[in-house]
Amino acid sequence: MAMAQWRNGKGTLTVTDAQGGQEEAIPLRIAASYRARSRGLLGQDGIDGALMITPCGSVHSFRMRFTIDVAYLDRKFRVVAVHTMKPGRLGLPRLRARHVIEAEAGAMEKWGIRPGARVTVVQGEDEIDRK
Repeated sequence: MAMAQWRNGKGTLTVTDAQGGQEEAIPLRIAASYRARSRGLLGQDGIDGALMITPCGSVHSFRMRFTIDVAYLDRKFRVVAVHTMKPGRLGLPRLRARHVIEAEAGAMEKWGIRPGARVTVVQGEDEIDRK
């Protein structure tokens, strides 16, 4: 199986729940370079949509200005875990996690992102959807 070549930029996140129902398209920012992954949401007062950090197995919220929801995704874009992190916290590493989605607190529940759900990421013209 060929690996996706991730690059910094914009995309769209779509959530598929366990029953196969589709949710709305969520604006997504993708952080794939070392510099973009290190910066993440630092120095921001909020985010419209979500941020995907890849590759990533754990995150922290030191120097964050707001509480975030964090969803850990495996290689097939299935949600492994979802946690809410207040500023100044260190998240535990998730061994199966390959990607992390970050959004403002409460967004994951609204979008239906919970353990077992599957997400699809569209970056530019390329759809990344692991079966």
